[in-house]
Amino acid sequence: MTTYTPPQRAATLADAPAISALMRASVLELFPRFYDERQTLSAAEHIASLDLRLIEDGTYFVHEADGQIVACGGWSRRNRTHAGAGDAADDDRPLDPATEPARVRAMFVRADWTRRGLGRAILESCRLAAKAEGFSSLTLTATLPGVPLYLAFGFTEVERVTVTTPDGVDVPGAVMARDIDEPDSIEA
Repeated sequence: MTTYTPPQRAATLADAPAISALMRASVLELFPRFYDERQTLSAAEHIASLDLRLIEDGTYFVHEADGQIVACGGWSRRNRTHAGAGDAADDDRPLDPATEPARVRAMFVRADWTRRGLGRAILESCRLAAKAEGFSSLTLTATLPGVPLYLAFGFTEVERVTVTTPDGVDVPGAVMARDIDEPDSIEA
């Protein structure tokens, strides 16, 4: 049996409302398996927050099925590592591909589309695009629901972290990294 994979494309600013809705719905449906109610609600508000700079930079991707965005994610050549902890003064600083890793950012899949290869397809697009710009490694800050996907894609856990959202809620996660040319691990 073959699994249908909806086409992937670069996100546009016109997609922003649908992406934001997908992010929030994904958090509200998937996070309760890993986080308590307070953490889930805070994450829906602060972590499921679209950074329009990713779309403007052309580094954000979506999968669309039947006119609906069912998965999204991207990468950044800028210093910001993740949403959720507020803004930092050097978030927009361009990264040096020779010495710094590209950032994988804002990966979300609609709950009824998980485990179909969409996250992996977005990660592969991120890997190839970052490699084409001279980056030799990738890093990300994962929420707990995403850790299995990232491990399967060849990321290793560097350290466990806690993101404290602007409303004071602690959301555990993991900083993860991989070399651009490292092969994938097992299938997710």
